[in-house]
Amino acid sequence: MNYPDLNIPKTKSKRIVILGAGFAGLNLAKHLRNTAFQVVLIDRNNYHQFQPLFYQVAMAGLEPSAIAFPIRKVFHKSKNVYFRKAEILRVLTNENTVVTNNGDLSYDILVVCLGAETNFFGNSRIEAHSFSLKSLGQSLGIRNQIFLDFEEAMFEIEYHNRQQFIDFVIVGGGPTGVEMAGALSELKRYVIAKDFPELDPYEIDIYLVQSGNRLLPGMSEKASRKAEKYLKNMGVQLVLNDRVSDYDGVYAYLKSGNKIRTNKVIWAAGVKCPVIKGLENFYEEGTGRITVDSSCKVIHASNIYAIGDIAGMSSLVYPGCHPQVAQVGIQMGDYLAKHFVKNMLNNRPGKPFIYKNKGVMATIGRHKAVADFPKFSMGGWLTWMIWLWIHLFSLIGVRNKLIVMFNWMWNYVHFDSSLRLIIQQESRNPTQSSKEGN
Repeated sequence: MNYPDLNIPKTKSKRIVILGAGFAGLNLAKHLRNTAFQVVLIDRNNYHQFQPLFYQVAMAGLEPSAIAFPIRKVFHKSKNVYFRKAEILRVLTNENTVVTNNGDLSYDILVVCLGAETNFFGNSRIEAHSFSLKSLGQSLGIRNQIFLDFEEAMFEIEYHNRQQFIDFVIVGGGPTGVEMAGALSELKRYVIAKDFPELDPYEIDIYLVQSGNRLLPGMSEKASRKAEKYLKNMGVQLVLNDRVSDYDGVYAYLKSGNKIRTNKVIWAAGVKCPVIKGLENFYEEGTGRITVDSSCKVIHASNIYAIGDIAGMSSLVYPGCHPQVAQVGIQMGDYLAKHFVKNMLNNRPGKPFIYKNKGVMATIGRHKAVADFPKFSMGGWLTWMIWLWIHLFSLIGVRNKLIVMFNWMWNYVHFDSSLRLIIQQESRNPTQSSKEGN
């Protein structure tokens, strides 16, 4: 069904259409509540996802609802903000129109903040067979596969065949890969050993493959070496200066010629920005991002802005664009809202956007984390506590904060959780469902 203007009422207010409800888009819309603009927020999901904790859902440490929040609930008391769940198909810049799977929507101002997606670097076989960690659905997919495979391993007598069910390969030594490897090591030590006592935990191998010569390349050398030390002590096998060149669902093939048998390759080796039809000419070939000026306005466009991961803004401090982290998107959302309200409505120029680097952190299991702050680096128990505090209070909603805090406290005391459920969609055929239940 094609709905004209997505059933958004027409008013005399300028309409700002925001594409994407990630950190950047949601923050912008929140700051535009109860202003003189009409705001329309579009996303394919009806909830906001807290991406930094996806790996904990995948490791059965947190339930999915604890790190997701209904978008509509955010705007219950905001009469000028509308949400529509839809897929973006195209932008018609000459007509100031966004084309979605549910109809067209006109705009006065368009803000693009669709984030980034997993980059498989053109390898279709790796993309088809591996897991990535960019959504709650993918996190649950990893969780299901882990426990399905361990159940299968209980029936496999032959050692070599059993390895495909119990060994893991994580590709990419950035924060996601490091955090995933640490969490898997603790799952192996504290959970698998109790749930599957017939299995020898020493048979379970966790490989972290990084193409460069060190982990966490975006952080300091000190943080990198600490992370490597922590992971080695936790039994993670680090494979540096090598890369996974192919994966057929049975073996992960390394460029060095080695191969690892596994059902689970978790790909965390890079991201790329989605190319939106109709906006192709605004992307910079080198960065793959939409080029914007110092006010987040798209170069060569009069009424289109881009913020967050997809925005390619160069500056003296960041000549190669800002890092693709949540803080950049959040700060750009803050900035653009003030720019619209204080400057655009009053027809005056605004100050340029300046990113304030508050630091980069990565956690590596219980009591272990590393951090680079603007003037110093640190690691260990205190860093881990800071990481917990920051992530807890970054969640949306009191309920989510309480649930996550309770889960963390419970897991800390008992080394356990009750979320190790294999949840798969049943057949929609009532007869088939009945047979399965017998």
